[in-house]
Amino acid sequence: MSPALQKPKPVVLCILDGWGFRKEDDYNAINLAKTPLIDKLSKEVPLGYLATCGLDVGLPTGQMGNSEVGHMNIGAGRVVMQSLPRIDNAIQDGSFAQNPALLETIAKLKATGGTAHILGVISNGGVHGHQDQTSYLVNTLRTAGIPVIVHAILDGRDTAPQSAAEFLTAFRATTPEVQIGTVLGRYYAMDRDNRWERVQKAYDAITLAKGETASSPDEAVANSYAKKVWDEFVLPCVIDGYKGMQDGDALLMTNFRADRARQILHAFIDDNFSGFERLAHPKCCAYLGMVAYSDELATKMGVMFAPRDLTKTLGEIVSNAGLRQLRIAETEKYPHVTYFFNGGVEDPLPGEDRILVPSPKVATYDLQPAMSAPEVNEKLCSAIKSGNYDMLICNFANCDMVGHTGDLQAAIKAAETVDSCLQDIYQATLSMGGRLLITADHGNAEEMLDPITGLPHTAHTLNPVPILLVNGPDNVTKIANGRLADIAPTILDLLNLDQPGDMDGQSLIRRDDE
Repeated sequence: MSPALQKPKPVVLCILDGWGFRKEDDYNAINLAKTPLIDKLSKEVPLGYLATCGLDVGLPTGQMGNSEVGHMNIGAGRVVMQSLPRIDNAIQDGSFAQNPALLETIAKLKATGGTAHILGVISNGGVHGHQDQTSYLVNTLRTAGIPVIVHAILDGRDTAPQSAAEFLTAFRATTPEVQIGTVLGRYYAMDRDNRWERVQKAYDAITLAKGETASSPDEAVANSYAKKVWDEFVLPCVIDGYKGMQDGDALLMTNFRADRARQILHAFIDDNFSGFERLAHPKCCAYLGMVAYSDELATKMGVMFAPRDLTKTLGEIVSNAGLRQLRIAETEKYPHVTYFFNGGVEDPLPGEDRILVPSPKVATYDLQPAMSAPEVNEKLCSAIKSGNYDMLICNFANCDMVGHTGDLQAAIKAAETVDSCLQDIYQATLSMGGRLLITADHGNAEEMLDPITGLPHTAHTLNPVPILLVNGPDNVTKIANGRLADIAPTILDLLNLDQPGDMDGQSLIRRDDE
């Protein structure tokens, strides 16, 4: 048989970020949207459901999944132990306080007499960080005799939109008399879309004590609420008594998710930083992070919990087989289909191409629910029709990013946009004789109202996500339920590639003769 005849049919994986499954229609943007293609396929092709949270993705029981975790599990083809339980375990067994990178930072601070500035999200959302881990770090440093100032990033996105006051109260109860120097909405401190004007406000508040002012963290929150500006969007506010950073101080980042920590860290660390004009650049004696936020940043700061090597990922197996692959997403989800999907590897694999489509420059995505989906769709369809790729991985960010705004009508439009794009992708894939897998990394838009508080629900959910197989092999009529780790083995099955022993996921394909 000639090599041309042996080449597998292309497999297209569309990850609909934030597209969860919930039967009830109330405040369910997915069900309320007009989605003719998904409705049609759900009746005609193999359909299953995947778990995306808790132990099924390497998180504690009851912890909602997120895009980083989801894409890492999808790409690895196995359940990957995540940073949240890994750090918690280190706290419980006592190894956290003896972490070599932490001890080195403490030694440098003792030598300079400087202050430890701790920057991290203060909530129990568990997606980007957890306040219990931050409070443990605060107390560990104070026990070692190190002065500590906390820069509290408010959440309101992975938690209820107006929950900051209760989290700050709980945090201070576990860290008595700790100084909180600034209070900052994550919109400013955790941008990942190169909106440097936002990051600058957070940076100036921390380095120069420049910004809004308040007598206490509670007053900062109350003043913002009086303007109907909730947690995520609270302008960086300097608390009375805070004077800014000094040479010889240290910066410690407690967030454990990389994508929204990188920009502000580059502002502090890079000597040749160009995102905005820094009015101050304190000479810190040390920079320390809970995790490695990127290969570049890891060379410039201490890392408490280094990444664990993930080998034999889906991308690696496809690359080693001599097949070509494409990764495509808009800015908001680009790291997820590349860095996280490849198990924390920055550089493209041999035979891997990447397309980044800029996300629209709007304040919040409810103002443009389509985001850059039309451009992603156009480029993906062209790539499919080119015949150059054996595996194409695409992320549509809409249902997650718009779902986070809490705007039901905008989320409905987001779902409708994605379904419209899928119609083109469906036709393009069929025209090439390819296989199309449609799924999601976690839920969001299917639950837009918090049933307990009656307020908009802006966080991810614990719901399963659908998985659909379009134009599968002739003898495949069913697809099993499973978890995200089962997607990679399923794709390898469709590509006729052997599954490595490192992958503990299982192919979801069920053939008639099995």
